[in-house]
Amino acid sequence: MKRATRLREDVDHWRTFRLKLQDAVELADIGDESYRNDLEEEVENIETELEKRSFAAMLSGKYDREDALLAIHAGAGGTDSQDWAAMLERMYLRWAERRGYEVEILDLTEGEEAGLKSVTIAINGRYAYGYLRSEKGVHRLVRLSPFDSAHRRHTSFALVEILPQVGMDDPDVGVNANDLRIDVFKSSGAGGQSVQKNSTAVRLTHLPTGIVVTCQNERSQIQNRENALRVLRSRLAELRTAEQEKEIAVLRGEYTKAEWGSQIRSYVLHPYQMVKDHRTEFENGNTQAVLDGDLGGFMEAYLKLPVKKE
Repeated sequence: MKRATRLREDVDHWRTFRLKLQDAVELADIGDESYRNDLEEEVENIETELEKRSFAAMLSGKYDREDALLAIHAGAGGTDSQDWAAMLERMYLRWAERRGYEVEILDLTEGEEAGLKSVTIAINGRYAYGYLRSEKGVHRLVRLSPFDSAHRRHTSFALVEILPQVGMDDPDVGVNANDLRIDVFKSSGAGGQSVQKNSTAVRLTHLPTGIVVTCQNERSQIQNRENALRVLRSRLAELRTAEQEKEIAVLRGEYTKAEWGSQIRSYVLHPYQMVKDHRTEFENGNTQAVLDGDLGGFMEAYLKLPVKKE
């Protein structure tokens, strides 16, 4: 029913657009110069709407319309990488805020001194996964380290995972209760009153695949278990998709293993300022705007690639 509703909305939108085109053509056929300004304005509106529709047509994957799960993991580099993970979290939260998406932090592990070791965020809104799938991969930061007493230049890495949020009714993703090992433990915190006295954190282990999911952000064990199951279903859906893509790529003779070191994007803050995507060659010299969530150019350039390199 959900799919039928969405298809009906798409058809209705295209029918309305077709009527707008027909009205513009009929107005032009009249040949009355007094309508010229109105017609030029209408043509500009049609071109703008067509560009938006053409871009939306690129978001046609199975899960592109769905909500997304975004996970960020600090790489090697200690405090600098953990701080970089926190910077990426802020960047994506700002991006989601700009688009009017709802966000929910499902799991967060803070760094020892600063930043984050990892964070998992649910981003809910139309086409959230379709846009965010361009962000999957290793992100590299080059800057003068604020944690180095000599203020030397450091390179930090963080891994960004993008998963589709899969509904309980998705026939392709099933979770058998007998395939799960469930462990509960006390949530970690900053100390003092924020430390949980009860075992509310949940760790799910999917025995057939070895996938482990931890959630500890909620004060209720039941809520953490539901969130962990939500993340597990998304990881299983992503695993299934990756296996299918790998099989197709092997048949085509073009499969290459994704390695940690192959960053998709570099954010250089010193000795010059530039953010560059290595897959599309798209660049933006306004690094502060990018870190404030201005990611539209990067996402659009990725979606326009003739062959998407995962």
